[in-house]
Amino acid sequence: MKVSTRGRYALRTLLDLAEHKNNGFISLKEIAHRQNISKLYLEQLVSLLSASNILRANRGKQGGYMLAKEPSQCTVGQILRLTEGNLMPVSCLDDEVNQCERAEFCKTLSLWTGLGKVINDYLDNVTLQDILDQKQSGDNYVI
Repeated sequence: MKVSTRGRYALRTLLDLAEHKNNGFISLKEIAHRQNISKLYLEQLVSLLSASNILRANRGKQGGYMLAKEPSQCTVGQILRLTEGNLMPVSCLDDEVNQCERAEFCKTLSLWTGLGKVINDYLDNVTLQDILDQKQSGDNYVI
């Protein structure tokens, strides 16, 4: 599994909003500047994230974006599924019911299923708050 720019930038954007949550609505211009991400790219990302109810938007002079939930309620797994889709390591596990014609006798299926479970369990148990807490303590977040 390789996380695309879209997933990484979405995570950085949401972390920025979590870090500045006490500042009210934050403009895309501010986020773009702090994160060194194109404002045009951010506009596409926030459209996706707003539609999923992770972000709240406010238009006008005091407009901008803020998290719709507490950082402790936003998992990395949720965010990456929004931006990347399925987090499974192989395409035969993309569907709920495996469509692969070899699934019945595939010797590696359990390996890929187990890896997918580890990835999903890990990412579903790391929140934005966890990442912020690690950053503040100076520790690196490791598996």
